Amino acid sequence: MYAGTLSFDLLLGDVRSLKEKRSVVRPIVAELHRKYAVSVAEVGDQDLYRRATIGVAAVSGDAGHLTELLDRCERWVAARPEVELLSVRRRYHGDHDD
Repeated sequence: MYAGTLSFDLLLGDVRSLKEKRSVVRPIVAELHRKYAVSVAEVGDQDLYRRATIGVAAVSGDAGHLTELLDRCERWVAARPEVELLSVRRRYHGDHDD
């Protein structure tokens, strides 16, 4: 079994309030979940209206499949015109971890 996580640090475009931030972040979270069947949530910077940290997690029996899935998620977020992807942190955990 392999588990992988992504942490996206995002800069939001023309956003002036936390309400506007929610209108940008919620659709991204929902679409990642729907399109890629991953667990996803806003996990940081909730009090900053121009920044967001979104976490993604997935589990697979095949390390190659997991890498491909996380790559697709990363490309999808990077292509979003309403956000700028500042950084991505990727972690893998497998049966060999203790």
